[in-house]
Amino acid sequence: MGARLRVVLDQLTHVVHADHASAASDLTAALISTAPSGCDVEAIVPSGVEVPIPGLADVRRLSLARRELAASWQLGIVRGVGGGLIHSPTLMAPLVRHDRLHDHDQTTVTLWDLQAWEEPDSLSKTAVAWQRAMLKRAVKHADAVVVPSHAVGARLAEIAKLSGRIRVIPGAAPCGLVVPFDATARRASLSLPAGYLVLTGSADSLEHGFRAAIAAGKEAVVLDAPEGSEPRLAEVAAAAGLSESKAHIRGSLSVEDRAAVLAGASALVATSSRAAWPWRAVEAMTLGVPVVAVESGVHHDVIADGGVIAEPTEIAEAVADAVGDGSRRLSVLGADRSRSFSWLGAAERVWGLHADL
Repeated sequence: MGARLRVVLDQLTHVVHADHASAASDLTAALISTAPSGCDVEAIVPSGVEVPIPGLADVRRLSLARRELAASWQLGIVRGVGGGLIHSPTLMAPLVRHDRLHDHDQTTVTLWDLQAWEEPDSLSKTAVAWQRAMLKRAVKHADAVVVPSHAVGARLAEIAKLSGRIRVIPGAAPCGLVVPFDATARRASLSLPAGYLVLTGSADSLEHGFRAAIAAGKEAVVLDAPEGSEPRLAEVAAAAGLSESKAHIRGSLSVEDRAAVLAGASALVATSSRAAWPWRAVEAMTLGVPVVAVESGVHHDVIADGGVIAEPTEIAEAVADAVGDGSRRLSVLGADRSRSFSWLGAAERVWGLHADL
């Protein structure tokens, strides 16, 4: 007997989180490719949205735009959605009471990080309130909550009483992540130097990355800096001993620009230990860029032996080796480890999850 999996795609037009939006589209395409015999995929989208993903069996367009839909679903008002097997690649889901046993309705959601609980000050109050409210609805009504690593799952279990409903399905690098032919020109347009490290993390953790850049004799490029955080991060770099001219703070970049920036880096240094899928570390490994990451459960889960995982005080020494004698070895190990993660593999697990339910 066939089944239709209905996927919530709320960020095709109104992008709230670029990585989540990209992951949702890549996962949906993979779900279509891996659909079991007799099964197909339908998209649930806000009003006025076109879906550029071929192979969908149907598209359910709701009457509300994305912003209004988020507010409505937060209150448990889900008119027009319907039932069946519903999978959301984020917390954005029609979480209401349903009958899995008799009507065969299922609703699963995905939580990529616990930023709203671990670092609430880094988000707007509205975003924190919405995420926390949606997790409360998930505790009441979700048949499963998908997380990207066991470490995130363990932390989530401490926050919410989900009674064994946590499932681990890792993410992957964007399907379009390849080094563009104009990578050099892209780096020049971003005013980047010839030799640098890419750093990821928050103002509280980046100090170790800046010190590592000094130890390695490199400049530092910070990716995904929140809007308005540039002066603060420049101060952190200066306090660590790296001059402002050698600290290049950049915000969210396109996939093509990120690939160009990573391809030009001597290494990527992931300085945050919070419970979140390490998007840039996985991208760096995919492109064969050496990865050094701070000690954390997530990094052990995801990076494993594909990079170097070190205590914060040991990051500088690890980076010095990663850009020197260990460069080639870490490049090969990272690329090999990255093959453990694919959207096709994630899609197969999603189909398996709904079959198990």
